[in-house]
Amino acid sequence: MYLCHYAETEVGGFGITETDDLLLVTDFQLVNQVCSWAHVAFEDESVADFFDHQVDEGRTPEEFGRIWIHTHPGDSPWPSNVDEETFERVFGRADWAVMFILARGGDCYARLRYNHGPKAEFEIPVGVDYSLPFAGSDHESWEREYRQHVLPEEDLRFTLSPLAEELVSAEDLELVDDWPAGWFDEPDNNLLTEEDFYETDE
Repeated sequence: MYLCHYAETEVGGFGITETDDLLLVTDFQLVNQVCSWAHVAFEDESVADFFDHQVDEGRTPEEFGRIWIHTHPGDSPWPSNVDEETFERVFGRADWAVMFILARGGDCYARLRYNHGPKAEFEIPVGVDYSLPFAGSDHESWEREYRQHVLPEEDLRFTLSPLAEELVSAEDLELVDDWPAGWFDEPDNNLLTEEDFYETDE
């Protein structure tokens, strides 16, 4: 709920669950991502690092890589066409997966899908189990995590690599109005690097 109200864009991540109850989410983990009001694009390398770390912690993919959680900055929790395409593309080969959406108004949506055997999918109820122990609110650490992992799409033009900072002056920045056409059409693209902008002699 904090991240849903903190950001003016969508924010996404993975739900981490208990071994004996794979639908009991006990933690939420952000990964590096570029977000807009209508979509979330995870950075592939960050997702791979997250998976490696979770395996090193002794967890299986079923405990950390099956529940996709993201927010909607509006009042509607219903999945968009982009949400449906992402769910199919990214989680379509997993044995099962959940798409969970929390809207800023407080409504939520959750759908469980089985991709193997007798394929099926259906909405599932959502609730908070207050009988379990949980830490109190920690807005400062949550904000640090957000700033570490989430890059709003409108901020991209002001984010330069160290090499770009050496090559581009403040006057040049005023002339950079557009990013390469169509780059955000596919939400799973990696972040741009300086090679995308500068020709070399090679």
